[in-house]
Amino acid sequence: MRTIGRIAVCGALLLAGVAGYAQEAKKQAAQEAAKAWLALVDAGKYAESWEEAASLFKDAVPKAKWEAMVAAGRKPLGELKSRHLSSARYTTEMPGAPDGEYVVLQYRASFANKKSATETVTPMLDKDGRWRVSGYFIR
Repeated sequence: MRTIGRIAVCGALLLAGVAGYAQEAKKQAAQEAAKAWLALVDAGKYAESWEEAASLFKDAVPKAKWEAMVAAGRKPLGELKSRHLSSARYTTEMPGAPDGEYVVLQYRASFANKKSATETVTPMLDKDGRWRVSGYFIR
């Protein structure tokens, strides 16, 4: 009986390790998608950032409205000086959004006109199987 118990414990630990590795891989893929998307926003390519966003994002915010919103929020901050990832959290549930696969990324950022800001970027695994940004907020 002890051998069966040990096998079960070892199996559970192995499965937990595999699940943890899978989540880390998803976080990494989401971070890469966010990095590419943020580069568009940083360059003032707001229309392109909308095109590259998740379908959930595009369904919620029309392109022209996004361009106006992001310009109003980002231009007063000035040029990006630095951005560092402070946290990455994988989840399958987000308030006000359908269940799916999301990674909530928080960055410490500094801009020419705002020394300290927190950017929250939320990539999701989109319908096409690619990680795409579904939400963006600056505080």
